[in-house]
Amino acid sequence: MPTILIADDTASEAALMASVVEKLGHVAQTVSDGETCISTAKTLKPALILLDVVMPKMDGFKTCRNIRKDPDLAKTPVIMVTSKNQDSDKFWGEKQGANRYITKPFTPETLAEAIKAFVP
Repeated sequence: MPTILIADDTASEAALMASVVEKLGHVAQTVSDGETCISTAKTLKPALILLDVVMPKMDGFKTCRNIRKDPDLAKTPVIMVTSKNQDSDKFWGEKQGANRYITKPFTPETLAEAIKAFVP
């Protein structure tokens, strides 16, 4: 079963995303900040990363940039899932290397469809 790494500092949001991931038959691993996301991704080698933007230690934009710069992680798909809903935020997220950008609140169906686009 593929593992999907979820980086979100809001426990309820992380739990909702984990529930969607598990219903799709994947393994969910959660972390609560950008630095831990990168270190966990290096050892876990997830099939996909679901990444919040507003997090402690390192925001999601910088986390995504660092993922793209790391040769071991650069090809890992990243979906930003965030409350930052301005067009400029979406543009900036994609500029940092996000493969997709979903705004909160999201429906489980929206998240599931996005996940399935990268992890069948």
